[in-house]
Amino acid sequence: MDMTSHFCRMARNNLWSNDRIYRAVTALQPGEFAATRTSFFPSLQETLNHILEVDLYYLDMIEETGEGRRIFDRFVVFEDAVALAEAQLVFDRRLVAVCDRLAEADLDRRVLSDRGEAGQIPERIGDLLAHLFIHQIHHRGQVHAMLSGTSVAPPQLDEFFLDYDLQFRVGEVEGLGL
Repeated sequence: MDMTSHFCRMARNNLWSNDRIYRAVTALQPGEFAATRTSFFPSLQETLNHILEVDLYYLDMIEETGEGRRIFDRFVVFEDAVALAEAQLVFDRRLVAVCDRLAEADLDRRVLSDRGEAGQIPERIGDLLAHLFIHQIHHRGQVHAMLSGTSVAPPQLDEFFLDYDLQFRVGEVEGLGL
């Protein structure tokens, strides 16, 4: 498998994992989404908003749309879990489409990353994608742990790649168009 195929699979796993997380989050009791918890960000709401905000920032670099750090100034924090879930789904489908269009040579191509006072730093698209996925997994793990202290059990998130696991998730994966 080449790296573009790997990134396509990671984008699909990302969509599937976020769908599972948001199914749990949108089933929370009133007040649980914004409730203070112990984690890097102090709530499910803040953590999930952070994920989407950083997703948009990194995809801006990859697509070279020129927003840069202005994304952080323009980002509207979602207070409603359903609206945030919908925005994340739109992003995740966009990320799948971007990965599907990548050629192997694109992964080594350097694009500018706006690092504020540190300047415009050239980065490889493959490295930016790898970071985006690691960032997602890192913070989604925190959301998973925070869900343990709510009325909704955290969902299983490690059953995407293996044929054995997919047999139990066929309807779910097909429902997402994967």
